[in-house]
Amino acid sequence: MSQADVFSILQSTLTLALELSMPILLIGLSAGVVVSIFQAVTQINDSTLSLVPKILSVFVSLVVFGPWMFHLLVQFAVRMLSYSPAAHG
Repeated sequence: MSQADVFSILQSTLTLALELSMPILLIGLSAGVVVSIFQAVTQINDSTLSLVPKILSVFVSLVVFGPWMFHLLVQFAVRMLSYSPAAHG
């Protein structure tokens, strides 16, 4: 395995990590902003009010995006296993 192959694997690993984390992070961020605006408007300062909607939104997004994320992980695993020396005999 050459150095170019290693850098290609590293780049695809980092790209996959970003692809998998971005939907969850953006949905959690959006829920946090909405709750923060609600708290600023109503002047309610309760820490659990901001935590529960974020947890629920992340859980729902994992349920929605879970099959897609699993599919990407399986494709990546198959690609990585094809690089293994045992696969090349």
